[in-house]
Amino acid sequence: MVYFISDAHLGSRATQHRRTQERRLVAFLDSIKHTATAVYMLGDMFDFWHEYRLVVPKGYTRFLGKVSELTDMGVEVHFFTGNHDIWCGDYLEKECGVQLHREPATVEIGSAVFYLAHGDGLGDRDPRFRFLRALFHSPVAQTLFAAVHPRWGMDFGLEWARHSRLKRAGGQEPPYMGEDREPLVRFAKAYLAEHTEVNYFIFGHRHIELDLMLSRTARMLIIGDWITQFTYAVFDGEHLIMERYVEGETRL
Repeated sequence: MVYFISDAHLGSRATQHRRTQERRLVAFLDSIKHTATAVYMLGDMFDFWHEYRLVVPKGYTRFLGKVSELTDMGVEVHFFTGNHDIWCGDYLEKECGVQLHREPATVEIGSAVFYLAHGDGLGDRDPRFRFLRALFHSPVAQTLFAAVHPRWGMDFGLEWARHSRLKRAGGQEPPYMGEDREPLVRFAKAYLAEHTEVNYFIFGHRHIELDLMLSRTARMLIIGDWITQFTYAVFDGEHLIMERYVEGETRL
């Protein structure tokens, strides 16, 4: 079984149930550890993550411990950076054994071809977002930010992320806007026109659940989040299914 999850935003100051949320995610990972061959974490697993040369963010002990347990057991854990945790260094790779992806990836799983990405920046024409994304990815800006003491740097990052979440109506992403207006749908359709071998597009980022057929052989999923929805996708080698985790349920 191959599992896909995204957008836990662990540590978010806009989430009141942070510890419960982390425990639920850890419980889910524990429930699949004997059936999973791979877990793909498609970005924004942390609300803000910045590694200094000798310092990593405080917290997340249960989550990082469970990820390390999975990789120690031989489960592949693929960690895609999102727009909230792009500032990963080598800590997660060296200490937790994950395979880090800083760009979208096309992978073959069984006989199917998957295009996997967090989704930020893909098909999005908003000039303000594109400017901020370019700034956050700038090596110069990252070097300058790394010179700020963690006491202020981490606080600034977490507050920025909190403000970004709370300025939305009800702290939620806007609902599905339709095929013509959803940037990720536009991107997937354009990409598929030139890469007809892709069977599945899986994205995070939008915090909505979407299961859309793009053609007779291609399907696109946006897999919700782990803040309020606790959704994920699972591929058994033949079928791709969207699921919702309910704590206490027995996983096959």
